Amino acid sequence: MARKASLSGFPEWLPQERLVELHVLDVLRRTFELHGFTNIETRAVETVGQLLRKGEIDKEVYALSRLQAEEGEASGKQDPHQLALHFDLTVPFARYVVENAGHLAFPFRRYQIQKVWRGERPQEGRAREFTQADIDVVGDGELPFRYDVELALVIAEALGALPIPDFKIRVNNRKLAEGFYRGMGLEDTAGVLRSIDKLEKIGAARVAELLQEELGATPGQAEAALKLASIRAEDLSFAEQVRALGVSNELVEEGLDELSQVIGEAVKRAPGKVVADLSIARGLDYYTGTVYETVLVGHESLGSICSGGRYDSLAAKGSRTFPGVGLSIGVTRLVMRILSQNFAESSRSVPTAVLVALANDDSWSAAQDIAAELRGRGISVEVAAKAEKFGKQIKYADRRGIPFVWFTAEDGSHEVKDIRSGEQVPADPQTWTPPAEDLLPQVTRAAAPGSSPAHQRRRAPGE
Repeated sequence: MARKASLSGFPEWLPQERLVELHVLDVLRRTFELHGFTNIETRAVETVGQLLRKGEIDKEVYALSRLQAEEGEASGKQDPHQLALHFDLTVPFARYVVENAGHLAFPFRRYQIQKVWRGERPQEGRAREFTQADIDVVGDGELPFRYDVELALVIAEALGALPIPDFKIRVNNRKLAEGFYRGMGLEDTAGVLRSIDKLEKIGAARVAELLQEELGATPGQAEAALKLASIRAEDLSFAEQVRALGVSNELVEEGLDELSQVIGEAVKRAPGKVVADLSIARGLDYYTGTVYETVLVGHESLGSICSGGRYDSLAAKGSRTFPGVGLSIGVTRLVMRILSQNFAESSRSVPTAVLVALANDDSWSAAQDIAAELRGRGISVEVAAKAEKFGKQIKYADRRGIPFVWFTAEDGSHEVKDIRSGEQVPADPQTWTPPAEDLLPQVTRAAAPGSSPAHQRRRAPGE
């Protein structure tokens, strides 16, 4: 099953694998639309200046240039007007909101499923071209905090409908963290957050060193910051654990109140799925309140499969601001893990349910009439290209993964054969329909996820 990708970091799926990806996308789309999110698509390119105005990601951006530049076009130096491929969907969405504010009804609820490009080192779960599925709610001037609560619940519902293992949505609040750091005398709160964000990668001891070496923290301050980051709870007990650390600040109380609203509602509506985790920081600078990261239980090394947060100042036009909150699912990362661990599989590799066989080459046009009747009732059909022996036509259907073959006798009667069971029965093209489970390819959870050694050894394309 393993195969080498022709270009590392740019995954391509085989047909049966692509059906699994399409199933994931369909589940997400249906869930988002059930919650009232409308779909948009933004252009693939933005200006470099637009992409780099929030966060330090300049080394990951793919800049665009023509093979042969004309006189006067930029070369070599970073030009803020140069075009580049977008590395996420949030920054382009903020630009979209500002440019189209006069045509949107606020709060604006959108979902967006598109490819993005990021110049990372390819590895398991990380590609250079990948698909993201985002949901955001943006307000005009203000955005009620309840949307922060709602988005966590929508994502819990969407992920719960996918063929993946159990997951945890880990939630923190930047106001809580920033207030805590200021309360104990650390004013460079963004720097502290960036250091805490590295906790899982480099460990507590090294983070403590960074806080002292780069931010001037005392050993006591570094210890307190790490104690805050160690707090985790699936209920509201985290609030008292924070207060027990003895650091007071207005932002701490505001952050505790907001985080309590998220966890309190999640306990009722998505028990066990949402946890307060005060180590979550998120590296991008534009987050201002709630922040989310999601991991698969037992697959934490894969990294976050869904992340995001509240941003109050990413989108603005003069004195008009458009605060928002959003979450992004790493679809390609999820699909890579689903396929490599055999969490799900498609019942067949093609949408075709029926192959109309030819008794002779003169029957091709009549076979097209039969196919049109079936397609008119939503049944996917192919017509054989030439009148080979029926055994060869059946073998062709079997190779393609087509479950039914249609035969027409000289007297004009019809029969259809289920080539899996061998059962062949009379059929009328105006009324016959395959069983519901055979109408379209079915993506189902594997009976024993991750149990197949062949799948465990397999690498997803583009890794």
